Amino acid sequence: MGGREVYEKLERCLSCVRERTEFVPKAAVVLGSGLGDYAGAIRTEAEVPYGEIEGFPVSTVPGHDGRFIFGWVDKTPVVCMKGRVHYYEGYDMADVVLPIRLMKLLGADTLLLTNAAGGINTDFRAGDLMLIKDHISVFVPNPLIGENIDPLGTRFPDMSQVYDRELQDQIKEKAAELGIPLREGVYAQLTGPSYESPAEIRMLRMLGCDAVGMSTVVEAIAARHCGLRVCGISCISNLAAGMSQKALDHKEVQEAADRAAPLFRKLVTESVKAFGSKGWTAG
Repeated sequence: MGGREVYEKLERCLSCVRERTEFVPKAAVVLGSGLGDYAGAIRTEAEVPYGEIEGFPVSTVPGHDGRFIFGWVDKTPVVCMKGRVHYYEGYDMADVVLPIRLMKLLGADTLLLTNAAGGINTDFRAGDLMLIKDHISVFVPNPLIGENIDPLGTRFPDMSQVYDRELQDQIKEKAAELGIPLREGVYAQLTGPSYESPAEIRMLRMLGCDAVGMSTVVEAIAARHCGLRVCGISCISNLAAGMSQKALDHKEVQEAADRAAPLFRKLVTESVKAFGSKGWTAG
């Protein structure tokens, strides 16, 4: 799909959403596996199922509900992506990152990405929350390959600080205030859908990765390209392959995310409130 086609598709999706709500968010939140219940913390103004948006990719993964939630977290206007789509589902990469670009066109200027991830750092345990400091993409196509979409961003965007330092500081400050232990580390995205082999995990550890998953990095790249400020939190749902005797399965990922959900919900809520400290008000 060429750049013009991608942008025209984005405009059609924008038109479909605007037929259902005129709500203008300032913060965008993507909820990963098992973390969808956070949407209950939003004072909802509108909900738009992905299936009602022309050409919008629909998630096929258990635990990913598939809808935009528009509303307020305290005084911050938010769009919450309840469920994401993944490259391994067979979508073109332009479709995988389409939701991120759409949230930018809807008005968002700040993006919080969340995911469930496998722990590579030997100090991590299932249920830990990790602030994403940086990322590494492994075998995953860059979402900016192909004709550049000039209305979104420059051909060669800088990625020296993908995860905004000020937003990271706000998240760390809120975690400390709430007494929530917060790990920090580098997140790696592989294609999936198979879990990584023990040898691949050893490779990632040698590269300096602390957690691994099947999402987030391509979204962060597309977000920076179109000018969004980005931050991210991983829920360490399991120890990665070769680090324990247990076989990996998606049910374990969801169960660990569910156990961490109360702390995650508090941290995301207070962080989003902090993002909104510029004075956005409901009404």
